[in-house]
Amino acid sequence: MTLPDLRSLNQDALVALALDMGEPAFRGRQLFKWVHEKGATSFEAMTDLPAGFRERLTETADLGTLVEVRRQQATDQTIKCLFRLPSGRHIEAVLIPDFHEDGRARRLTVCVSSQVGCAMGCTFCATGLMGFQENLTAGQIAEQVHAMDRIAHAEFGRGVSNVVYMGMGEPMQNYAAVTASLDLICDGLGLSPKRITVSTVGLARRIRQLADDQAEGRVRPAGLAISLHAPTDGQRSAIMPVNRSEKTDLKALGESVRHFYAQTGRAVTYEYCLFDGVNDSVEDARNLSRVASWAPSKVNIIMYNPVEGTAFRSSGEARLEAFIGELVRRRVRVTVRRSRGQDIDAACGQLAVAEAGE
Repeated sequence: MTLPDLRSLNQDALVALALDMGEPAFRGRQLFKWVHEKGATSFEAMTDLPAGFRERLTETADLGTLVEVRRQQATDQTIKCLFRLPSGRHIEAVLIPDFHEDGRARRLTVCVSSQVGCAMGCTFCATGLMGFQENLTAGQIAEQVHAMDRIAHAEFGRGVSNVVYMGMGEPMQNYAAVTASLDLICDGLGLSPKRITVSTVGLARRIRQLADDQAEGRVRPAGLAISLHAPTDGQRSAIMPVNRSEKTDLKALGESVRHFYAQTGRAVTYEYCLFDGVNDSVEDARNLSRVASWAPSKVNIIMYNPVEGTAFRSSGEARLEAFIGELVRRRVRVTVRRSRGQDIDAACGQLAVAEAGE
């Protein structure tokens, strides 16, 4: 018999569980605090719960703690952790610090995984080399944030400030668990959904669903980022198989983005890795500006973190400057994200691929 996964249960569900076990409702609220606010890793740690209740929980429920098997810290202080799931498979989470001039941490962003591997097959991505293997539960997604939050306090003296679903996997293919994990993270760690961003390669139907669910209050209003990486159907289809269907090509994507903005009133972010000689010309920038005009948006230019086994290379500074210059001339809001953690293989999936190969 499969035991209930406490890490995937919200406060109402934990209250119901406590009542079913003959305990008063407040025990369920205490349990929520231990699991989702304090990030307890064992029932023994829940010291204000009666011993008998803890014993019964041990017998009838699963706390499913992720096991950290490897940790790496880059020279820029980016920290990447490899975790083992109960299935024996591995996922990654990355803590990305941003600092004030005096060295204090200004922002601590956690990049979480939503799947083991990915079915999308993007040709430049290490996770895409793995193929799809397993969906994570809401609790396993939220626990990555808890684990990295503990590391953030130990290393930088403060907790996590932002969460991005940009690690291993396609979040929209694990929609129910991803949206449920938003509740666990927001309620457990007290993070505003405005500080959380869900990224997708562009599953148009799911983007529309997310817009409707947010507009009707069923899902927390997290931000939406789209992994675009090419501004025309021909270019995008060559490197991202998702674009080869008319249900998910740029026309369908554009319609879903306009729907998202109409329903939520919030701008979207386009993630755009610059690949040398592939998508980094001035003409590409002009085409990208047309995509950016679908709805209020910003473009986040990412300097590619090379992945072993792929032919893609990061663009040089001259091409970057010309590309950005054209976007600015066309009044596109643009930021540049430099590669982080290159000396620890911090691009998504690289550590898990290496572990699987050992």
